Amino acid sequence: MRKHLKSLSIRLDAWQLSALILAGLVAVPIGIIFSSVFRPEREIWNHLADTVLSSLLLNTFWLSSGVLVCTALLGVSLGWLTGACNFPGRSFFSWALTLPMAIPAYVMAFIFVGVMDFTGPVQSAMRTLPGLERTIIEVRSTPFVVLVISLTLYPYVYLLSRSAFLSQGRVLMEAARTLGVGPWVAFWRVALPMARPWIVSGLALVLMETLADFGAVSIFNYDTFTTAIYKAWFGFFSLQAAAQLSSILVIFALVLVLVEAMYRSKMRYYANARSGSVHSRIVLSGGKGLAATLFCSLIVLVAFVLPVTQLALWVVEAAQDSALPDYMAQTWQTLFLGGGAAILTCICAVLLSYAKRRKPGKLNVLLCKISTVGYALPGTVLAVGIFLPIAWFDNQLQGILHTVFNIDSGPLLQGTVIVMLMAYMVRFQAAGFGAIDSGMQAISPSLDEAAAIMGVKGAKLVWIIHRPLLKKGLLTAFILVMVDVVKEMPITLMTRPFGWDTLAVKIYELTSEGEWERAALPGLYLVMASIIPVVLLIRQTEK
Repeated sequence: MRKHLKSLSIRLDAWQLSALILAGLVAVPIGIIFSSVFRPEREIWNHLADTVLSSLLLNTFWLSSGVLVCTALLGVSLGWLTGACNFPGRSFFSWALTLPMAIPAYVMAFIFVGVMDFTGPVQSAMRTLPGLERTIIEVRSTPFVVLVISLTLYPYVYLLSRSAFLSQGRVLMEAARTLGVGPWVAFWRVALPMARPWIVSGLALVLMETLADFGAVSIFNYDTFTTAIYKAWFGFFSLQAAAQLSSILVIFALVLVLVEAMYRSKMRYYANARSGSVHSRIVLSGGKGLAATLFCSLIVLVAFVLPVTQLALWVVEAAQDSALPDYMAQTWQTLFLGGGAAILTCICAVLLSYAKRRKPGKLNVLLCKISTVGYALPGTVLAVGIFLPIAWFDNQLQGILHTVFNIDSGPLLQGTVIVMLMAYMVRFQAAGFGAIDSGMQAISPSLDEAAAIMGVKGAKLVWIIHRPLLKKGLLTAFILVMVDVVKEMPITLMTRPFGWDTLAVKIYELTSEGEWERAALPGLYLVMASIIPVVLLIRQTEK
């Protein structure tokens, strides 16, 4: 027995132990939520079935289906135009089309509702026209929710499909044309099937984000599982009901992870000997080029320019009426959480990546996959899954302090920044790990061997040798995580300390009261805080 334990301790070194702990931080919340499937409480399920379950399923289905169709049409078409074609303004649109990533879906939602609502400027002006005096557009409906969320999520599909079409170039299309196939048929039968793994991977990310969305659907009063989980916890004060609802989304999330991993494994990159021909583009001239320019301009205008302009107009109008409130405290708290979570996530990603590099066996590969599955979990689900074990552990600590030291303390971990940062790290570990692990794989093993000869090993090797070589990967991971955390709403709402307000929380409070104009200033701050990292990310990607 002692010999077995000793051999196990030798095999399980500090790096592997770190990977095991990080995987446990993700596995425990998932396990707790998933276990509620096997411990159904009939009263809760009967109540849910009688009241909201059918509508939640239908709303979630129609929302997800609509967003998938819209983002596929937008992302693939724009990816094809900027990746495989040449038209006026292509170099500008190749990066400008990613700018909507800086606008959170809930910010786009309250701008749209504020402009298009019954009392908004669009419908008010429309009712002044002859014959349209009694016309009413129902803004809070499925098509408009789908449109708003799609405009903020299509860059996921656009970036991946563009990468796929860039790798194909013009040669394959010309080969298909020599066989008597028209350009439209060649696109459907050659280019699109080859890009399918990238496109499906992007759509899987879109579906994860759609299922995780809380802010946009709340503003539209469109009930989905995320809003139901929040209401069950904070409205009915029932963690059991929240856990039961969360278990359904966990099943969806795990299926999505399997599908995304299957298609990602099919991605292959091959270099053609005639490199000059691989990257030649299909030239769109005349009417076709003008149509491509107008189409891309329309998307940038609707998805980025007009929303930001409307925010600025509302801020100017509010400044004329009264002094603008000071949101600098919320801005600094938002940036602090984003920066702190990004640093923590990058450190954990380096630990995971180096543990896999040292021993690339099945165990470490499995631990890395478990550690990065949190991205598939909606923030509301993750908040419930983390709160339950934290609350249990907190109660045990309070019991020990009372029994051993006769100290009656309040909650020690619940409602602290530590829990928030841990939840962010679990949620966005995939974004950090992907960028860092790609850089780690590009480092030659001979460098490690040469450093070992000089006596440089372990943490010293990572700091002296790997850190400078991982600079680009670390920067990309930091930017990706920071952008996600700055825009994150449900985790912040459900795990923040009392009185700890961020820009996202302030926007939620104001939009809950229908104060669209007052929400413009924190919304503009949030877009500005997001757009700088997004621009840096675009520049890094272009390099």
